[in-house]
Amino acid sequence: MEQQVFNDRYKIIAKIGSGGMADVYKAIDTVLDRPVAVKVLHKYFAEDEDFVSRFRREAQAAASLNHPNIVNIYDWGSENGTYFIVMELLEGQSLKKYISLKGTIPPKEAMSIAKKMLSALNFAHKHQIIHRDIKPHNIILTKEGEVKVTDFGIARAGASTMTQTGTILGTAHYLSPEQARGQDVGVTSDIYSAGIVLYEMVTGKIPFEGDNPVAIALKHVHEYPTPPRDINPSIPEALQTIIQKAMAKNPESRYQSAAEMRNDIMRLMEGMPITATVPEEQETMVMMPPDRTARVERPFFEEKPRRKNRSRGPLIAILVALLLAAGGWFAFTGIINGKKIVEVPNVQGKTYDAAERALKAVRLKVKEKGRQFSNTVEPGLVISQDPSPGDKKDEGSTVYVTLSKGKSMKIVPDVSGTGEAQATSKLIKEGLDVGDTKYENSDNVGDGLVIRTEPEAGKKLVEGTKVDLIVSKGPAVAQIPDVYGKSSTEAQNSLKQTGFTVTTSDEYSDTVSKGNVIRTSPASGSEIRKGSNVTMVISKGPEMISVPDVHGKPKDEAINILESAGFTVDSQDAPGSALPENDNKVVSQNPNAGEQVKKSNANITIYIGKT
Repeated sequence: MEQQVFNDRYKIIAKIGSGGMADVYKAIDTVLDRPVAVKVLHKYFAEDEDFVSRFRREAQAAASLNHPNIVNIYDWGSENGTYFIVMELLEGQSLKKYISLKGTIPPKEAMSIAKKMLSALNFAHKHQIIHRDIKPHNIILTKEGEVKVTDFGIARAGASTMTQTGTILGTAHYLSPEQARGQDVGVTSDIYSAGIVLYEMVTGKIPFEGDNPVAIALKHVHEYPTPPRDINPSIPEALQTIIQKAMAKNPESRYQSAAEMRNDIMRLMEGMPITATVPEEQETMVMMPPDRTARVERPFFEEKPRRKNRSRGPLIAILVALLLAAGGWFAFTGIINGKKIVEVPNVQGKTYDAAERALKAVRLKVKEKGRQFSNTVEPGLVISQDPSPGDKKDEGSTVYVTLSKGKSMKIVPDVSGTGEAQATSKLIKEGLDVGDTKYENSDNVGDGLVIRTEPEAGKKLVEGTKVDLIVSKGPAVAQIPDVYGKSSTEAQNSLKQTGFTVTTSDEYSDTVSKGNVIRTSPASGSEIRKGSNVTMVISKGPEMISVPDVHGKPKDEAINILESAGFTVDSQDAPGSALPENDNKVVSQNPNAGEQVKKSNANITIYIGKT
């Protein structure tokens, strides 16, 4: 494969990696003179027509993803039945290798990596691309400290071939339960896999092991892993809850977007309460079919068994019987110690006055307990009551009500000019949530910094409302087109249409016709900011010089004149010039005086008289 060239452009240099679907090579883009990575898919995929159509569609979609945490895809295609993808070459290592070297990653560092991974996933999901094969092997940590997710769309492209050969799609250790069942996957499938990646980072272990992929897949469907804190007690309990929610068996119990999971991680990193709670499904473990020899796995959070005290059983039974008898009597008479028992009516959603009337009707009192914000209950109406509706109370008892102060409004802070992580943290601290992160070119705001928010800074919003971040991709850039040899007018139009301003200079040229472009500065193929100036160097044609007249000049003087004018001089004797006055003087020259010659080829021969 070394030295092979794809599309007459990408020259393979050396193999740098290999996987189940492709080999990866370092290559040189000979057009732009830059190093790239070329992922060459194994040849047997080309035999599957469904794969080929999927590959084209998915590669094109993945190439459209432009995000700082997603590996850039530059090009894709096929040659002689071999399909390939050209992407940016990253200097670094996979997250899998990093975990194997460190054993476990400290929670703070792991959350920072996960946050960037989830930012990439959220961006892809917003563009209707599901990764389907999230695992540490597909996450690259660069030497500059960046996190890059790779292989978007490739897993989907390979779905048909892998299914036909009986292979479970994706790497078994990171499969979601729905993938293991062969069901359709969506956003939450990537979130499940992201939860496993986070689990592995902080524990140093994958959650499920097995003798083969099928055995591992079944565990994803039926079992729960060892709680992370049982393996690494330094893991915060809230982080364990985040992992547990992401890894819920039921997709509806997981985070419903990568942004939700990322925001909870951001909250935890800022020391704020997270929104995640333990999914109800994990209160009772889903069991495998009966197997007396199988080890029973317990859920992340397992309730301690209640202690039984057999000696109190008869006493409890007697007390229950007495209470039931008494309850029946009370229900019949409605009186205890001479007081009538009444049922507390439901006054939630009523005004204080309406609540007071309803309670007075059954001879109960009302007292305001306090007021609090509510995004669902109108100001002045009852949010909650104590005792609850339906409770039995003595006549004359007091019901405490909490009234609504209306919606809690928050002001969108100005986060322009800050990084995405800092902006996210500030919005969360202000009681707002973070929605989508969108990317735009900007001539004024640096790459990776927030340009603005939507809604804009200063706007009042209901607490918990999502605010989108608009993040700068830096100035828009474009590639300078190749205009060599074109007329100045044609070249200028081409450069302006690409988005550049144009200035001109001129030079003599023996190879480029007068009026045509010799070169540009910066050079063609360079990527520079749109709106930048490009200088075109226009040919003035070859530089011509006039031949001096040195006839009759002494030899040395003639040579000095000609060399000063830029000529290379060849002198020859001219025997037979018998006149004494011509001795050692120029009697003729070639070219003749006054002729125009190219300066680059200014050669002249002078003939010297000899007596």
